[in-house]
Amino acid sequence: MPSFAKIRLNLKAFISIALFVFVLSGVVVASQQELVESIVVTGNRRIPAETVKARIYTHAGDVYDQAALERDFASLWNTGYFDDLRFEREQGKKGWIINVYVKEKPTIRTIEYKGLSSASTSDVLERFKKDKVGLSVESQYDPTRVKKAEVVLKNILAEHGHQFATIRTELRPIPPAAVALTFVIKEGPKVKVGKIKFEGNKKLKNRELRAAMKNLKPIGVPRSIFLENLLARTYDASKLQEDTERVREAYQTKGYFKALVGDPKTDLHDAPSGVLFIPFKKRSGKAIDITIPVEEGDRYRLGSITFKNGKAVSNTNALRSLFPMKDGDIFSTAQVRKGLQNLTKAYGELGYINFTGVPDTKIDEEKKIINLDIDLDEGKSYSVRRIEFSGNTTTRDKVIRRELALEEGNVYNGRLWELSLQRLNQLQYFEPLKPEESSEIKHNDKDATVDLNLKVKEKGKNSIGLTGGVSGLAGSFIGINYETNNFLGVGETLRVEANVGSLERTVLFSFTEPYFADRPLQLGFSVFSTRYRYNQAQQASVQANQQLNLPQSVLDTLQNFTQSRTGFTTSLNYPLHRSFKRVGLTYSFDISSVTTFSNASSQLFQQVAFRNVSGPDALKGVLTSKVVPSFSYNTIFNPQTPHTGRSLFVAAELSGLGGNVAAIRPVVEFKQFIPVGANTIGYRIQGSFITGYRGLDANPAERFFSGGDLDLRGFDTRTLSPYAFLADSVDLPLQNPDGTPVPKDPTNPRAGLVTVHLPVHRIIIPGGDTNLIANTEYRFHVAGPVTLAAFADFGLDFIARSSQLRLNTDQFNALNSTPFGCATLVAGTCKGTIPLTFSPNLETVGGTNYVPRASTGIELQVILPIVNAPFRIYYAYNPLRLDTTRDSPSLITRGMFPAGGAGDFTYRQALQAFEPSYRLREPRKTFRFTVATTF
Repeated sequence: MPSFAKIRLNLKAFISIALFVFVLSGVVVASQQELVESIVVTGNRRIPAETVKARIYTHAGDVYDQAALERDFASLWNTGYFDDLRFEREQGKKGWIINVYVKEKPTIRTIEYKGLSSASTSDVLERFKKDKVGLSVESQYDPTRVKKAEVVLKNILAEHGHQFATIRTELRPIPPAAVALTFVIKEGPKVKVGKIKFEGNKKLKNRELRAAMKNLKPIGVPRSIFLENLLARTYDASKLQEDTERVREAYQTKGYFKALVGDPKTDLHDAPSGVLFIPFKKRSGKAIDITIPVEEGDRYRLGSITFKNGKAVSNTNALRSLFPMKDGDIFSTAQVRKGLQNLTKAYGELGYINFTGVPDTKIDEEKKIINLDIDLDEGKSYSVRRIEFSGNTTTRDKVIRRELALEEGNVYNGRLWELSLQRLNQLQYFEPLKPEESSEIKHNDKDATVDLNLKVKEKGKNSIGLTGGVSGLAGSFIGINYETNNFLGVGETLRVEANVGSLERTVLFSFTEPYFADRPLQLGFSVFSTRYRYNQAQQASVQANQQLNLPQSVLDTLQNFTQSRTGFTTSLNYPLHRSFKRVGLTYSFDISSVTTFSNASSQLFQQVAFRNVSGPDALKGVLTSKVVPSFSYNTIFNPQTPHTGRSLFVAAELSGLGGNVAAIRPVVEFKQFIPVGANTIGYRIQGSFITGYRGLDANPAERFFSGGDLDLRGFDTRTLSPYAFLADSVDLPLQNPDGTPVPKDPTNPRAGLVTVHLPVHRIIIPGGDTNLIANTEYRFHVAGPVTLAAFADFGLDFIARSSQLRLNTDQFNALNSTPFGCATLVAGTCKGTIPLTFSPNLETVGGTNYVPRASTGIELQVILPIVNAPFRIYYAYNPLRLDTTRDSPSLITRGMFPAGGAGDFTYRQALQAFEPSYRLREPRKTFRFTVATTF
């Protein structure tokens, strides 16, 4: 029995083990069949197989999962790379082989826009980028993107007036796997804005409402009058609703707070598109008349403005002053917005950067007033924890930090941050900085602090200027200057300038340290040497447009001299804290000398009482010691391409603290730039006056001579000045009609010749003592660094104080004590001389003083990327100029010569030589190029 039971137990164990082995072997077999042996990609050409597999989350060796493969299929299809995709499996040795069959979408090899003329291809590509079309060369062809591109193209054409444009897409295959895409465009007729009418308006005129429509209003001169039909705008349906809203705003600005503007009605009709009144063939076009219904409603006035929930500012009167409207004024939504902006800026100065003013209007229909209740949502006041900079590879951090009016640890002040960026822009070290683009502000709401990161992009610190040209009066000239405005990255300025010409020469070297000893003291110095050649005979030949062969007696009456100056200047400027104001003090010393080449020039510099040395020594050295206190205020954003801001400069030059000249010269200059969209209106007004003191006249070299590209562009450099006559005396040999001189003693040739002492007046250009300059420009921004400017220049140089053009005492006494003439000749000796009385002041030539000059024209400006300076080409026409003929004062009479043929002949010669008529004529037009700015 026991043995039998044992056998039964062994049999049961055997059967159990056998069943276990059988089941285990089945599981093993099943598991081998449900594994993924490998994944094979077939059909790919451009996309690597590994890239396809990267989108499949099932890998070789994983358990085969049908649901997982379905997800892999969806993931791969959603990439948008393929036109066709399928998964197939086949039995492998160790499991399933997954075959992925793909058909790639073709690559777009070329894109053409056939028939497109209203917009450029670059404009289309820029619009595709902006609207995220995703269609470009070498991208995969996607019909959905093509349809989106068609929509964008239609919008572009509609903006250019082609509302009825049609677009058809052509696809040409390029083996093996590419296509050429062509948009066939028929733009159709251009649609212009026709008549714009308003229905229901009684309080505001049609012209006023049309003016509010920025996009579709007609362009007229003046607007909306006789040129309206010729200069109508292109119709753009997408801008109509925007202009409709502006009409409503125009009503609300005038107090009609509840004005309603209905949906515009449009009427399309045929209209000629050519210019009227010209007998050319016209093309048919389309025009859309627009009718806008309005309900004006009642006019409301402001009752009061109150504030609630304000804690930071308890003075509600101060908050109320930020709104330009007074109680009882016409309620204007534009002024409400302005007040809210002022409120935001005011709280921003206190660190409340999240401040929001929420206005609530309460209307009293009976009294027709609106009470404004403003909820002040202040938030927290933030302080500055850290200010950092990025992008300054050359400029040191301390150079940037010292220009900041906002400091770490202080309350965040938005106005001071904007002021800081404006001060940095004036340095010209970086590309223009804008608060919203260049500033990265990180808030820490828990600690109520902000971290500021200023992102800068450095400009080329080196500036190279080139100027040159050929001018009749100024001669040929060429000049070059080099300036580095951020020397060694510490903000120092180094400048070298050289101008060489047939009539002028200038050499200058200067250096400026903006922060001397790490303090806000700007210290600078310069050394210079100049030379100027003035040849009146040459200028007379240029003005007459022919070579004049003048006798020596006439050449002696004309100015011909060279003036040289050598000296140095030192300056110290101090910026007033947290402002654009500066006070400065400059000292300069120079030595000037004059080399004369005619008697007239020698006498001018010897006889005019401008220094305390007279006679020949007056030409050897003029020592000018000058101090110049100054004040300046400058908020101009960018000196090279100004768009906004203003500047004021006031200075007074005082010569006489040493040296041998004494003069006072105050100078005032104001300029402003007003933005008009992307364009700019700029103007400058400058006035100056000079006078001597301590009994001396002002140095002739310091008087005012206008003309040139820095003030009046249509005139030659330093040619605008009043004219004056300088009294003098000459000895003229008495001559017989045959030209032979009359000897004192015919029997004794050594006795000499008979001469007649005559009074003469030499014409000179002394310069004015008062100078007024006004310039204005309207600058059109063309593209990038290119600007087109229409300009008008006005100038006036005049002599206000004739007492500042005096003869020195020796010359004056000599003239008044000199006997003139030779009425009777007795034994070779002149008898019957005539005494004359002369004025101590030089006589101004009539018609040349208080004569305004004006120049107008057009100028092309290009900021050169290498030299960092504006290259200018301009054409100027001078509507106001000097063009007159003046006679010399008549002091020579027939009675100053003896009777007879010799007296008659010599008298005629004297009139021709010493009392000529002078033709004073300035150019009518000028064409010139330069590298500089007028203002």
